[in-house]
Amino acid sequence: MPVSLPPALELSLDLLRCPTCRTRPLHPDRGALRCPVGHTFDIARHGYAGLLTGTRATSGDDAAMVRARFLSAGTYAPIREVGARLAADPMSEQATVVDAGCGTGYYLAGVLDHLPGARGLGLDTSVRALRSAARAHERGAAVAWDVFRPLPLVDGAADAVLNVFAPRNPAEFHRVLRPTGRLIVVRPTGRHLAELRGRLPGMVTIDPAKEQRLHRALDPFFEASVTEQVEYPATLSELDALDLVAMTPSARHVSRADLNEGRFLPDQVTVSVLATAYQPR
Repeated sequence: MPVSLPPALELSLDLLRCPTCRTRPLHPDRGALRCPVGHTFDIARHGYAGLLTGTRATSGDDAAMVRARFLSAGTYAPIREVGARLAADPMSEQATVVDAGCGTGYYLAGVLDHLPGARGLGLDTSVRALRSAARAHERGAAVAWDVFRPLPLVDGAADAVLNVFAPRNPAEFHRVLRPTGRLIVVRPTGRHLAELRGRLPGMVTIDPAKEQRLHRALDPFFEASVTEQVEYPATLSELDALDLVAMTPSARHVSRADLNEGRFLPDQVTVSVLATAYQPR
C-alpha cells in the first residue's frame, strides 16, 4: 500500500527541487515524490522523504547515537533555547526554517515552538535520525540529504537556516536563504565536555583553530550580527554520561574498554557553546 503524504512534508513541497535535474516542483505520486521529468523518490513509512541517491555520507548519526536518551533529559535545553531565540526573533511567525544536519529534530522543534505559524524542514543523512525528526514536530518535515551536496531546495527558500553541531555548506546556505534571512550556527568551545575528554582519550578533540576556520569559510557569504556564549555545569548520572558519549561523533572512537562500564566517567561536565546569527552578504 502506498505511503500517504505526511502533512508536514506537504507543507514543504514548494521548497523542494529535484536533486537529480533541479527542476521543480516535486509532487506526490503513489507514495513517492516525482519531478516533472520523472525522477522519483520514495517517502519512507516513517514519514521522511528519501531524496539522497548514490553513495551515502558516513557522518550521519548511527543507531546507538540516535537511541541516546540524553536530549530528552533536558540537559541541552539552554542550547536549544538560545538557538531558537536567535532564529525566531524578530522573524515572522509564518517563517520557513531549514535545519541542515537536523539529527533527531530536537533543535528544529525548538524553533518551531517559538514560531506558532512557521514550517520547518530538516535535512540529515541518517535514516535512523530522520525517523525521529519526521515525528519531532507537527510542522517539521524531514528529508534524507547530505549537507555537503547542493541542497535540494529552491533559491531563497528559507527565512532561517539552523546549523547545530553539524557540517556546513556556506555557499548553499547562502543560496537557499532569503536576503533578509539568517544563518544560526551553534558549535562547541574548547571547554565543551572537557571533563569527559579528560577521562576518555579516545574522544574527538576540538580544534583550537575551529573559530578561525569557521570565519574563513563563512566570511565570503555571511556577516556575523550577534554571538552568544552558553556555558554552564551539567550534572550527569552514569547513564547520562554514557548517553552523552553515545550521541557524539566520539561514539565511533571510544571503545567499551575505554568506558569501563562508566566507573570513571565524571558526574559533572561543562557545557560550553557559541551561537552566532549571521546575515547574508
